Amino acid sequence: MPAPTTKLIRSLARAGRYVLSIHAEHERQSDKITIAELEAALRDCEIIEDYPEDLRGHSCLALGFAETRPIHVVCTIQDRPREILLITVYDASLRPDKWEPDFRHRRKL
Repeated sequence: MPAPTTKLIRSLARAGRYVLSIHAEHERQSDKITIAELEAALRDCEIIEDYPEDLRGHSCLALGFAETRPIHVVCTIQDRPREILLITVYDASLRPDKWEPDFRHRRKL
């Protein structure tokens, strides 16, 4: 599996080449994130945390915005077919106890 990069995630998202895990779909529905919002967030995301040792393969946490709504996506890149596997998806603003107001940094406990 190739390492996820911001450029690769954005490119695959623009091409519609992504798949949601069952968990990601559940979280997306729970946070009422539309597919259009998810796609907007992915097209302009930035990687904020890198997880090279993830058991699912090299993954990352990306932050993107749908309008002003901050959406976090944990994802990895699958090789065949080349697509983004979305491991989880959630609205970061619904977790203010975990994230600083910029949604790029975890709150210190």
